[in-house]
Amino acid sequence: MTSTIFTWISFYEELSDKLLTYRDRRDDLINKLATVYESIGMSLPKLEADELQDIDPFTVFGLFNKGITDANRQKIIAGIAEVFDIGADQPTDFEGIPVLNNLNATFYAFANDERRGENDIDNLWHVFEAELALAADDNEETRKAFVEAFDTTVIQFTLGWKLTMGLYWARPYNFISLDSRNRWFMADVAKAGTAIAGIVPKEKDSPVHDGDRYLAICDTIKSELGSEECSYADFPSLTAAAFVESERVNRERKVAEKAAAEKAEENSLGDEGVKTTHYWTYSPGDGAARWDDFYARGVMGVGWSKLGNVEKYASKEDIRKNLRTLYSSKYSQKNSALALWQFSREIKPGDVVFAKRGRSVIIGRGIVEGDYQFDENGDSYPNIRGVRWTNRGEWHTEDLLAVKTLTDITAYPDLVEKLNSFFEDEGGEVEEDTEEVEYPAYTSEDFLSEVYMDGEHYRTLVNVLRAKKNIILQGAPGVGKTFAAKRLAYSMMGVKDAERVMMVQFHQSYSYEDFIEGFRPNAQGFDLEKGAFYNFCKNAKDDSDNDYFFIIDEINRGNLSKIFGELFMLIENDKRGPRNTLQLLYSHELFYVPSNVYLIGMMNTADRSLAMLDYALRRRFAFFDLRPAFDTESFIAYQEGLASEKFDRLISCVVKLNEAIASDESLGDGFCIGHSYFCRMSPDDVTDDKLSAIVNYELVPMLREYWFDEPTKVGEWAGKLRRSASVCAQSGIFGHTS
Repeated sequence: MTSTIFTWISFYEELSDKLLTYRDRRDDLINKLATVYESIGMSLPKLEADELQDIDPFTVFGLFNKGITDANRQKIIAGIAEVFDIGADQPTDFEGIPVLNNLNATFYAFANDERRGENDIDNLWHVFEAELALAADDNEETRKAFVEAFDTTVIQFTLGWKLTMGLYWARPYNFISLDSRNRWFMADVAKAGTAIAGIVPKEKDSPVHDGDRYLAICDTIKSELGSEECSYADFPSLTAAAFVESERVNRERKVAEKAAAEKAEENSLGDEGVKTTHYWTYSPGDGAARWDDFYARGVMGVGWSKLGNVEKYASKEDIRKNLRTLYSSKYSQKNSALALWQFSREIKPGDVVFAKRGRSVIIGRGIVEGDYQFDENGDSYPNIRGVRWTNRGEWHTEDLLAVKTLTDITAYPDLVEKLNSFFEDEGGEVEEDTEEVEYPAYTSEDFLSEVYMDGEHYRTLVNVLRAKKNIILQGAPGVGKTFAAKRLAYSMMGVKDAERVMMVQFHQSYSYEDFIEGFRPNAQGFDLEKGAFYNFCKNAKDDSDNDYFFIIDEINRGNLSKIFGELFMLIENDKRGPRNTLQLLYSHELFYVPSNVYLIGMMNTADRSLAMLDYALRRRFAFFDLRPAFDTESFIAYQEGLASEKFDRLISCVVKLNEAIASDESLGDGFCIGHSYFCRMSPDDVTDDKLSAIVNYELVPMLREYWFDEPTKVGEWAGKLRRSASVCAQSGIFGHTS
């Protein structure tokens, strides 16, 4: 990567030279900035609590190096070019430029803030002047002057790493930005090389309060540029690469989060009747033309009146076909069909709706109160739902919203949070108590009927979890560990309250940053984001009268010491509560695990690829074995209800197979086949095709893995399983009988 693409550099450097001439006439500088914004028809951002009296050169750069659109950025730069008589070409790209967080876009505290020092802005001018002098002539004297100015200034409120961003804007070939993106990127040996990775400060380190150290970092990186380990030509090239890579990581994370949310929605573990709040964006007519009407009536409506009552259609496909017949066959009508299906079937009372106009303007917020209705006497929008509109106005978002009439945005928590934030100070209901929700009751009897466990084992399980607070459900594949975990939580709460139950899945890449807190890339740099367990504990702390259950699937697949970090101690039962706090790694916040939080982990005993659990974790968890439940009263009752000889023969064969597995010295009880492969079936489901799929695509592949070195034994039991249910292997699909 070469620096020829960086059209912004010459402009930024000339602006730096111009700004230096205003060091002793800052009133003139402020007046010129006011002229800039007046000339472009924009308002000067709020840079002081009251009227702007003073300003530093880095904050001037921050006016257009923060989270704004490129169009507005170019508009501001054009105004600066004219007012300050900048001869350099105006930038056409902004590659490799770190930007400020909009909520912290000045390099000083406001004048009424006690953290603002008397000489703070003077110090910023001093280090700015020293920077330009050092860039022009690098010698012992200019280095000493820069270090003194740097050391004096960097410790001021709101600076630290941010000061290096300002230095980089003014002279990007001479001074490296140590913003969070760059540090994250350069700390990776594979990306920047050993020498750079070894000297760049990590996130957990204290900010650079030492000018000598900062210059040493700059010098080391310069010496490595263009080397075999670090092929980048200069600081801007390196910084641009950091931006591109962090954006890629961020996109992948969002995709993964969306996929996980979709998977969780698809695999709801049988949570019928569980109340959850969904969030929707909604367009009230073309161009929001019906907004005034719908707001006044307290409804939301959608069109396609020719279809009649949408509830008469059995599927989205039925709706789609009729839309093509009644309206236009030129289009697929998939989005329209989805909108109608969601409007009539999926939106629930209590869901939150954000009314929108176009792709970037929110015009209102409301809470759904009514079920779907079809108004036969209505106009072209006969499909309606009652909505209590809580807010009306106009709020602009930089996140492009979907063009669809109706979109479920629940799976995008960042977007939901941004939209909700618009209404926190608007007198709406975001921060107010919500209406009481009646959750479906869930008793121990419900648990025993669904999980297929006898009453004695259930009572033992509950008592152990109450006493220990932490438990791991371990067992062979198919014993229903995940299903049982959530049902256990519901039974101990007495209701199906999904708000008090959270599930995550550990894996090899899962980290402390995902679990507790860590830095994540965003459009402006890196933010400190709280993890799943941190947020869960905060919710539990605010609701101390109720129990909360945090469920960890595949707990043995993660690096547990890395994930739990300093919280290893705090999850112990006698270490819970506010009297036992520890300082978190990144935020330094004092944190504790509330006493009303229970941890339930799941572990597959048949996974031979995994190492034994950390002893420190074993001491803090109780362990409960879940076994195949073919002999429990509830499973026997379920089996009898199916009234299928084929099913009975197959279960009998699986029981005998489990006896063989348990007696095998290389396997044992932990490899037995569980009952969940055969659960949640109805008499109509017990067909040859259904049983064939279970045997050939789930059980037989597992046997091949168990007895990979005994193909004869695999063939023997595969044959028995198929014959027991009169299931024949299909030639060419299943191959040999093994």
